[in-house]
Amino acid sequence: MKKSLLALAVLGAFSGIASAQSSVTLYGTIDVGGRYVRADGQEKRLSEETDGLNSSQLGFRGVEDLGGGLKAGFTLLSSISANSGAAGTTSNSKFFNRRSTVSLFGPFGEVRLGRDYTPTFWSQTIFDAFGTNGVGNSLNVRQAYAGTRQDNTIGYFLPSNLGGFYGQFMAGAANGTSGANGAAASADRNARYLGGRFGFAAGPFDIALAYSEERFGIGSTATAPGAFTPPVNLSGAPGQKQKTANVGGSWDFGFLKLMGYYDHEQRDGGLKEKMGSVSAVIPIGQSEIHVGYDRSQARVPNGSAAETTVDQVKATYMYNLSKRTALYTTFSRLDNKDNTRLTIPGAAGATNAFGDSVGADFGIRHFF
Repeated sequence: MKKSLLALAVLGAFSGIASAQSSVTLYGTIDVGGRYVRADGQEKRLSEETDGLNSSQLGFRGVEDLGGGLKAGFTLLSSISANSGAAGTTSNSKFFNRRSTVSLFGPFGEVRLGRDYTPTFWSQTIFDAFGTNGVGNSLNVRQAYAGTRQDNTIGYFLPSNLGGFYGQFMAGAANGTSGANGAAASADRNARYLGGRFGFAAGPFDIALAYSEERFGIGSTATAPGAFTPPVNLSGAPGQKQKTANVGGSWDFGFLKLMGYYDHEQRDGGLKEKMGSVSAVIPIGQSEIHVGYDRSQARVPNGSAAETTVDQVKATYMYNLSKRTALYTTFSRLDNKDNTRLTIPGAAGATNAFGDSVGADFGIRHFF
């Protein structure tokens, strides 16, 4: 009897905490489809994959009104391997690997702490009509990995009432990582990070500048997701610093939305990479056509191959069954202009030097 009364008391306490929240929302995306990839020197591969159009994810978001214009909130966002039902991804064992933050909102803007997307990544994904997903991901051509998210951060976001101006600043700690787990963390490394983004959006126009500096706590790799290491060593060593600067923009003409970005990477030791992307969205009734072109050029002083260039052409056809559900197919062709061996994600292995890689996605995406 005493145990039952104690259990009721505990449940009552949790219920009081939950009711203090102004709102808690469960949301997410499921995106699953087939993928065909061919790479020079490798067998053709047909598989079922996830994230062909949008990232499959499960999210929890809550906001509490504190009064006096102040609010507290949180966001917990986990990737989902929707084709297998597994939580997270094979490259990252963290459950809430996409975002896990707590925030304080007010007239001053937002202060946000936790694991979050970096300011420099936002320009790459927002100004890519393919949303850095699937076989059309603009980061398929990336050679010097600059990171997507950062752990252990504190960030500040400008308030939204500044006449179209927006911006953010982020500082992140490596938390003393020694580099012992560099290989295991190559796709999601810890680093000491300082970065910011500032932009202006009004009507059909949007433009943003971003800059960051990060010092690696553990080693980084050169490759984008699904790619394979080129013959030139573009990897970063613990203690090295990498600087990232990019600019992106878009203009919605109504019949066509044009967007693009330019990204520059520079690392201790002389590595430099220039990467650009231009793409467009063409709405036709319930359908959309996405087209784009991406190019990356990396230079390593005194390397066996001093300069390496990769480019990609891509196109998507999407049919919206509703506001939340869509059918899609995407085609992409990636060409290694030099002695690189990058591929479309999903290939069985690296291409031959100077080889090409062709990929196609076809699937269904649903928001909830």
